[in-house]
Amino acid sequence: MIRTFSFLATLLSASAAYAQTAATSVATTASTTTPSTASNLMQVTLGLLVVLALMAAAAWVLRRFNTAKGNNATQIKIIGGVSVGNRERVMVLEIADQWIVVGVAPGRVNALATMPKHESKLETSIVTDAAPSKNFSSWLAQTIEKRNAQ
Repeated sequence: MIRTFSFLATLLSASAAYAQTAATSVATTASTTTPSTASNLMQVTLGLLVVLALMAAAAWVLRRFNTAKGNNATQIKIIGGVSVGNRERVMVLEIADQWIVVGVAPGRVNALATMPKHESKLETSIVTDAAPSKNFSSWLAQTIEKRNAQ
């Protein structure tokens, strides 16, 4: 962050030095010769480029150091959902240690039911998937037993 601000300070001081140099050169050339159209055009173009560079640097700094971080810190997890129409869904949300079943339609969200948190099949499969690295033969036996039971 300090490096970014020092970069911006350097950029601002360089543009100020350029403006001062341009002003003194214009003053000396004004006294000796008439200004040409090409030099005026070049000065306007360089000024525009400096302003655009400052705007781009400011946008980059704001994007880089934005304090609002996405949805990483939310307390609500979507456990699952099913579509029951063109624009309607029934979803299960996990909030703390409770599951809430909600109906979602355009412009409306209705709580349908609440229940205590259950262990989902996804969590069970993750635990089962971790087992093969420890003992492949026991994992294979469990998988065959599950397949025969179904």
